[in-house]
Amino acid sequence: MKIAFVGKGGSGKTTLSALFSRFVASEGFPTLAIDADINQHLGHALGVPGGSASLPPMGIEIKRIKEYLRGTNPLLTPESMIKTTPPGRGSNLIKLQEENALFKYFARDIDGVKLMAVGPFSEEDLGVSCYHSKTGSVELVLNHLKDTESEYVIVDMTAGADSFSSGLFTRFDVTILVVEPTLKSTSVYEQYSHYAKEHGVSIKAVGNKVEGDEDRRFLEKQLGMDLIAVLSTSPFVKRLDKGEILPFSKFEDTNRVTLRKIKQVIDQHTKDWRRFYQQAVEFHLKNARSWANAASGKDLTTQVDPKFDPNVLAM
Repeated sequence: MKIAFVGKGGSGKTTLSALFSRFVASEGFPTLAIDADINQHLGHALGVPGGSASLPPMGIEIKRIKEYLRGTNPLLTPESMIKTTPPGRGSNLIKLQEENALFKYFARDIDGVKLMAVGPFSEEDLGVSCYHSKTGSVELVLNHLKDTESEYVIVDMTAGADSFSSGLFTRFDVTILVVEPTLKSTSVYEQYSHYAKEHGVSIKAVGNKVEGDEDRRFLEKQLGMDLIAVLSTSPFVKRLDKGEILPFSKFEDTNRVTLRKIKQVIDQHTKDWRRFYQQAVEFHLKNARSWANAASGKDLTTQVDPKFDPNVLAM
């Protein structure tokens, strides 16, 4: 299952991404966490020495990713691949429990969680390009990733509705909106859910920093049936935020119930690989026609392999 954690800046989406990653890994499930936020805090939340900044940056080294994913696909060259390029016959597809060149180079294991990170801007990007040129590395990886219902891929996204400037928001089975009991936070939920539901994206909400029944009732009124669980103020998280490295066994049982509820909702979702691939093709054609063809001087719509069977993604 591919899961995105999104929300207003400061809502706790990185905290929830890390907690959920540690939870499913502690239960013995294969887990990949990707830090796709320019602030790069997921590594610290997972207890990685040096944080996400200590990992090789996917965004800056996207050429390495393209060279691997291309495989022997005759329709592609690494130079012609863009962030939305879908897999075709001969492309290298990624399995979560395999040892491959991408995991070997980009990923680090921390207590059963594989962590990868988009990384910062490069010097030549400053003042010239937006961060979505970097998160395109995540979109490429997710397009080529074969995960099963017993495997979890968790992506800590950029804040707010910013991710709608690319097709990355469609690359997930479930998107979790992390929402504080404030009008500012619920307004981000409303904006995100409006955009997402237009594209059939499954949206769920988790309340964070809930301090009592009043906060819970406020979120229930604002979020309705999308609210699946709430996380109360956590002494464990407060200690992590101050730089302590704590084993996940120290996490409060009361809040661990919240993580289990999130997992139960995600597990009830039915994967639709054909739809997933069709959306990848849709956004690739849109990108090709709107800017990529002109930028490359080539017709990148021909990168779509008409004979590619999306069912191979589920095998």
